[in-house]
Amino acid sequence: MIYYILHLLYIFIGSKLFWSKTDLTSNLSRKRFVNLLDCDTFRYMANSKYSYYMDFIRFEKMFRSKLYDNTVKKGIYAVLGSQKVIYKKPLKRWSTFTITLVLEGWNDKWVYHKQIFEQNNQIAAIGYTKAAFWKHKKAQSIRTILKNSGVTQSEMPVSEDVLSVFKSDYTLLKANTIPK
Repeated sequence: MIYYILHLLYIFIGSKLFWSKTDLTSNLSRKRFVNLLDCDTFRYMANSKYSYYMDFIRFEKMFRSKLYDNTVKKGIYAVLGSQKVIYKKPLKRWSTFTITLVLEGWNDKWVYHKQIFEQNNQIAAIGYTKAAFWKHKKAQSIRTILKNSGVTQSEMPVSEDVLSVFKSDYTLLKANTIPK
């Protein structure tokens, strides 16, 4: 957890002091390094670390754009609604990889992203996320937040392929209860 917090602090400071601003609708890529602390068997990156890197690039996008000023500074917080990761190839210890954040679209409540993990020009994994912004236990309008953050597009429909990734989420939640 300390590693996570320190990395978020690094991203926040870098975004405010050193890195240029970015547009919310553009892709953002970062080169990363698989270190020993990222590996569970000391050989390949642990599945939990993919989520870390997906968080880090989303936070970087927020800090480097106008989104931070129009959400967190106003008491509105991002909440991850669902996340799916599809693994194709393991990332070896001491190797580098690139993670790219791609905005897939939005609707009234959710914003959808794709995060591509790439190594040696091959896809190693793809993560999909849907997130909302909450204030006072209520989801806020994504369209209003994006407009206030400088996004000029009024619509960016999400593809059926991406929506289908999350289609059964609520069905699974309702079907699974804790046995007594």
